[in-house]
Amino acid sequence: MRILIVDDEPLQRELLKGFLENQGYPVEDAEDGPAALKRFREVPFQLVLLDHRMPGMTGDQLLEEMKALNPMVRSIMITAHGCVDTAVTVMKLGADDFLEKPVDLTDLLERIRRIEESISIAEEAAEVSDAAESAPLPLQVIGDSPAMREVLSLVSRVAPTRWASIITGETGTGKELIARLVHLLSPRRDQPFIEVNCAAIPENLFESELFGHEKGAFTGAASRRKGRFELADQGTLFLDEVGELPQPLQAKLLHALQEGRITRVGSESDMAVDVRVLAATNRDLKAMSADGRFREDLYYRLNVLEIPIPALRQRREDIPALAAFFLDKYSGRPMSLHPDALATLVKYSFPGNVRELEHLIQRMTTLVRGSVIRPADLPPEVRFHTADDKGTLQERLEAVEREMLITALETHDGIQTRAAEHLGISERVLRYKMKKFRIQRE
Repeated sequence: MRILIVDDEPLQRELLKGFLENQGYPVEDAEDGPAALKRFREVPFQLVLLDHRMPGMTGDQLLEEMKALNPMVRSIMITAHGCVDTAVTVMKLGADDFLEKPVDLTDLLERIRRIEESISIAEEAAEVSDAAESAPLPLQVIGDSPAMREVLSLVSRVAPTRWASIITGETGTGKELIARLVHLLSPRRDQPFIEVNCAAIPENLFESELFGHEKGAFTGAASRRKGRFELADQGTLFLDEVGELPQPLQAKLLHALQEGRITRVGSESDMAVDVRVLAATNRDLKAMSADGRFREDLYYRLNVLEIPIPALRQRREDIPALAAFFLDKYSGRPMSLHPDALATLVKYSFPGNVRELEHLIQRMTTLVRGSVIRPADLPPEVRFHTADDKGTLQERLEAVEREMLITALETHDGIQTRAAEHLGISERVLRYKMKKFRIQRE
């Protein structure tokens, strides 16, 4: 990471430059804003250390100019001791961090390393997104939140390996999408991607499903059949909901993973298979192995590398982009979300995660008659939800009451007499409550 130091004090520049060069960073310095801008135009710096108070052009003005030239540049503003207002200002201008004078060099190094790590994560995530979009069968990876950047960065490092990996996360978070992404970015991308839903196959058919069978191996086996392992040879086998795998089959799966060989049901010989196994689960396999419900040795065999997927409530910043994507996918006509409806969605906790949001948008695009989805169109469990169920009983009751008033007014086109009648209250009480809850008639 190339660093530019801008400070009108020669001793400060010399101190910082010498320290950072000893840490292995390529560093250049400038004594004022114009000199810094000239060098900034010539060299692709990723990080700039700026003194806030400089003659001529201040650190604020210089940062604004640099951001106009390169919005992606990272910066740390160095401020006078105790200038809290200044710190707030520079952060609003786009500085990533600030330090007070005198500069603690150890603290500076820690902050630089955090920025360096975030740059690496962003670059890896961008590479994964680009690869997904340009694939022959493109995968839509929606979301640019820090949590999703972490996931995509991890995918970029896991994908090139040949090790078994486990993808963990709540139901509906998109574990299958991440598994397909790992396969797409792996050296096996041109080979089969075979999926097995461990929760959907009857236990008595599971061994045949995984390993195949010979003709006459059991009643109904009219011909030889290849199993999923054999179909995935040279490619990737994805075991979805692996926590539901019957215990008798766990030992056979472990053997196949350890030996790289399988035996069809009814066969007297085994065969070699070259398969990379990805598994996914919404259960705590470590706890299940501790109490004997899942083989511990199989858990460690599958969990060589782990990719945890955050719940949607842990990356709320992605909800607007996801909602817009699903609207475009399912509406079939121009539709949009009213700002209040979008704000309500962002505050909702989505226990069903991305899948719940997708189904909710599907339902609304089907049922809403107009071109704008308003708060009244959202399901009650979304509209009357209070973030994380916080607040006193009175606060939560008032939130529900406010939503009921808005619904009644929207249902009756803002006509207060009809809304009051619908709610079973007088128009005078309705007006009082509208004033209390600051509800304005559109």
